[in-house]
Amino acid sequence: MPDEQARRIVLASRPHGEPTAENFRLETVPVPQPGAGQLLLRTRYLSLDPYMRGRMSAAKSYAKPVEVGDVMTGEVVAEVVASDRPDYKAGDLVTAPLGWQTHGLSDGKGLRRVDASSAPITTALGVLGMPGFTAYAGLREIGRPKEGETVVVAAASGPVGSMVGQLARKAGARAVGIAGGPEKCAFVRDELGFDAAVDHRAHDFAEQLGAACPKGIDVYFENVGGAVWQAVLPLLNDFARVPVCGLVSQYNLAGPPEGPDNLPTTMAAVLRKRLTLRGYIIFDFAGLFPDFLRDVTPAVRDGSIKYREDVVDGLENAPEAFMGMLKGRNFGKLLVKVAG
Repeated sequence: MPDEQARRIVLASRPHGEPTAENFRLETVPVPQPGAGQLLLRTRYLSLDPYMRGRMSAAKSYAKPVEVGDVMTGEVVAEVVASDRPDYKAGDLVTAPLGWQTHGLSDGKGLRRVDASSAPITTALGVLGMPGFTAYAGLREIGRPKEGETVVVAAASGPVGSMVGQLARKAGARAVGIAGGPEKCAFVRDELGFDAAVDHRAHDFAEQLGAACPKGIDVYFENVGGAVWQAVLPLLNDFARVPVCGLVSQYNLAGPPEGPDNLPTTMAAVLRKRLTLRGYIIFDFAGLFPDFLRDVTPAVRDGSIKYREDVVDGLENAPEAFMGMLKGRNFGKLLVKVAG
């Protein structure tokens, strides 16, 4: 073990606008040795998620940024290689905030056991992990869809959006998905069972969205912002609810967005339509995670909740995959297979 080498990807420099390959650095280091009360973990799969772009910035946010030279942040499914703790043994599978690296140490905090017999282990990072829970909690606590209402979600083929629409359907609401391109729209409509899917790249996107929502929008699950929000805003009904969990279209901006200032229009609609807009971070609702697993795991197991994964092979390919994700190139939950 002392001679075994570990690999890690660190933040080489802070991006200005879109990240580039130069912002990342692949390093080879000795595998760390666990001390008293520690576990040595080996990464099997790494989750790539949009929030990581924010952690690359030094701007003040809800979480501490990654420092230049530190391992990129991220959650993984890992195998316990060695343990000096009575509650874990070699061979156990866990999710852990280990970051973009093949090996790492843990004191046991922040770990969650993964039951490989209940679902594929990759689902612990997607449909049964943070993205799925983000959809579940935001819809349950803020969106609160009622039977017959219309729920709209952008990035509908992704891990959060796909869950939002399927849960909305289970609640008896209409689900309208917004996605990029005919293939993703077909998946949202035909495979996930949404009532309608609209391509945000279409020249008449706003008109198509209006046609798909003839009775307006009662819940809009916001994770994109930008032009999609501008098309949604006029369609929101009185007392519509807008859970805000992300603004992917803005993450790479190096300054204020170009074009007119739409804040006055948004605030006027908030007042006139008595809208509820609430931003949230997933740990706000951490206490609901057992409910989430109880409600969603059986539906994933029996296939009534569907999911799609986009798996990239090799830690060294994580930066390119991550940069592509921020441009919408992935199709489903983006994962990196680090070890078999």
